[in-house]
Amino acid sequence: MSDEEPKFLRLTVELTVEVLDMDALQAAALREIRHPDADLTEEERTEQAELVASDDSGASALQWLIEPDHVLQLVDHIDEIEPREAVLGVEPSEGPSEEEDEEEHDHA
Repeated sequence: MSDEEPKFLRLTVELTVEVLDMDALQAAALREIRHPDADLTEEERTEQAELVASDDSGASALQWLIEPDHVLQLVDHIDEIEPREAVLGVEPSEGPSEEEDEEEHDHA
């Protein structure tokens, strides 16, 4: 690498998903929370399980099922960059944006 200052780019990905089975989504998240490899104390497990169970949007559950490092793998095949960090945020949505609806219909 040259003596130049390092250059960083922030990649933003927005994905809207439809929850088809809230019970199954929450159950999958609870399995992750209860998994022995989860780095949580019993108190944290209880707190996270309650959060997932009480969140009607499913956002808390989904957050347990997506690893931020998976996003880094999107750019692993590009030799000219070095993935450094991935942060994941999940929040409720009103549904697909109008643009997404139009694109869906264009491809049908």
